[in-house]
Amino acid sequence: MSRTMPTWLLLASLLACGSALFTKDDRPNVLIFLADDLGYGDLGCYGHPVIQTPHLDRFAREGMRFTQAYAACPVCSPSRAAILTGRTPYRNGVFTWIPAGSFIHLRSSEIALPRLLKEAGYATCHVGKWHLNGQFNSPNQPQPNDHGYDWWFATQNNAAPSHRQPNNFVRNGQPVGELQGYSAPLVVQEAITWLTKHRDPKKPFFLTVWTHEPHLPIESAPEFLGLYPDLVRQDPDRAQHHANVSQLDHAFGTLMLALDELGLRHNTLVIFTSDNGPEGDGTKGRTRGSTGGLRGRKRSLYEGGIRVPCLMRWPGRIAPGSICDTPTIGSDFFPTALTAAGVNPPQGRVLDGVNLLPLFAGKSVERPVPMYWRYHAAPGPFKVAMRDGDWKILADLQFQRFELYHLGNDPKETTNLAEKHPEKLRELLARLRQLNEEIEKEGPDWWKNYKGS
Repeated sequence: MSRTMPTWLLLASLLACGSALFTKDDRPNVLIFLADDLGYGDLGCYGHPVIQTPHLDRFAREGMRFTQAYAACPVCSPSRAAILTGRTPYRNGVFTWIPAGSFIHLRSSEIALPRLLKEAGYATCHVGKWHLNGQFNSPNQPQPNDHGYDWWFATQNNAAPSHRQPNNFVRNGQPVGELQGYSAPLVVQEAITWLTKHRDPKKPFFLTVWTHEPHLPIESAPEFLGLYPDLVRQDPDRAQHHANVSQLDHAFGTLMLALDELGLRHNTLVIFTSDNGPEGDGTKGRTRGSTGGLRGRKRSLYEGGIRVPCLMRWPGRIAPGSICDTPTIGSDFFPTALTAAGVNPPQGRVLDGVNLLPLFAGKSVERPVPMYWRYHAAPGPFKVAMRDGDWKILADLQFQRFELYHLGNDPKETTNLAEKHPEKLRELLARLRQLNEEIEKEGPDWWKNYKGS
């Protein structure tokens, strides 16, 4: 071993080069923690001046903070489907958020990450929001177990009637009735119970923890409201939102402490992110999330709707306090987790995500398929977007109206460069049209006659 190369850098370099680092018995655990409607600017480590998130701020110091991480869609269900398949939403079929009773679902023909890892010997568990089918807990559509989860504890969409004492969770197909407490802590407690009592400790594990916080209907525990006494008096709804993020942060910290107590910290890759930007306009009600000054919010294809916080920790593989400016997207987690686990990706299908492990060694990643977003109910004319390098193009579905931005110089998308750079516009437009056509041909055509939002 070189005396000048830190251990973490040597290990990360081996990962980046594809060297066999793990034997079958010491493959890493993988944990993906997904918040709901958490904005890019909602955490202290991303600059929020008021919201208290000490556990996530500490986690950021222990690992890598991504400054240009994206969700695969500006709404929830498609972003979740992309995480589990490595494929953009219109390719995997989950093209919009899924109302209860809807025909839309993550098809069993998609090869989901938990299925691949289970086949490779991993124990698998999902806790929290599911939102990948309309007919939840029904034999008519695939459920979490049909996608490879050994154990699951979930809701179809939101916690009901709110985060407080939810009554709509199902555990392994059995409704559990009203629960005492608040959603994120309850979800995390289920994860800890699975880790300690139900998983096979001889196997590595894959665990997805998808909280409802800070999605509506928001209710926060008194202990977290107590962090914001002035807001409780002056603006109770804003206090509820901020406390809800702190409630989420506390639950995350509880789970990280459990990993430590179980001796699982050092061999677990933990990914924390959000499914899309913040709800509402940010000025009223309990939808007070922050985009960090980025344009647009949830449902928008501007940066505020799709750029999200993302933190990763893998002791010995990721240097503490790292900051990564490379653009990443939720579909990248699929090939990243597979590579870390030594599992080959499925053959004969296009993956939109790329393996991010080289970033842990300070190397670059090649992205054959540009980042692509599409949402039929996005506000305004622009329903499709693509990022290639620092350039981003937005277009309507008829490809008649466009906007062009250079995000390296203008991350807040203040200056449309379409007229100033016509050659770049033509280049990106041609690539976007080609990519859009390829994706439409591969995915199901459910979207063609869809009338929902």
